[in-house]
Amino acid sequence: MTIPTLPSQPEDTPPARRSALTLVLILVIGFAAGLAVGYFSWGSSPAQANGLESTAAPQVAESAPTRFDVPIGTAPIWGPANAPVTIIEFSDYECPYCKKWVSEVWPQIQKAYPDKIRLVYKDFPLSQIHANASPAALAARCANDQSKYWQYHDKIFTSNSLSAQALESIANQLSLDMTQWKSCVSTNKYKTDIESDYNYGAQLGISGTPTFFINGVPLVGAQPFTAFKKVIDQELVAKK
Repeated sequence: MTIPTLPSQPEDTPPARRSALTLVLILVIGFAAGLAVGYFSWGSSPAQANGLESTAAPQVAESAPTRFDVPIGTAPIWGPANAPVTIIEFSDYECPYCKKWVSEVWPQIQKAYPDKIRLVYKDFPLSQIHANASPAALAARCANDQSKYWQYHDKIFTSNSLSAQALESIANQLSLDMTQWKSCVSTNKYKTDIESDYNYGAQLGISGTPTFFINGVPLVGAQPFTAFKKVIDQELVAKK
């Protein structure tokens, strides 16, 4: 099956535009249809009420799901390069639902599918409501220069604060070269990469976090483990 290529500019070919519009519809319908599921699964919050942090039900077809070619680019990657299933996550470090997914769902996925999953983290900071999301994304990218991205990522999601002081404290805890890390942060070394992730996600129609693509199949919201298991199992069967 040919995976549709998402458009990068409005003047792209009509089929590409139709692919992008299809994804927008999937994301919008998924968000609206799944608000109740997310409410009862995770509880309500003011952030949820404004619709910026998605808790939607998965929109996955029983057969021949729509797939989208989401490039990895410079995004950090966890897991083996030859893993049969790649999960691309658009996330925000200050999003409470992203935090819940990392602490409650992701460990279950890791345990159930060792060596079969590759996770790609795409920055989608909702800066209009999360002032610390972009600085946290930059701090984590700078930690990646010293091969400690995922350690830094995990500590961000367990931290009670994402202030500049807290982000520096995490770097110290991980024994980073502070001169190098501070230089990276102060010069906004990865600002363009973070903005590129965000802009690409917005172009796809993403408006809330977390949003996932499992081998290109979109899954909207901080869904429970069972929702991810369903899609992952389908993908593993298809790979046999």
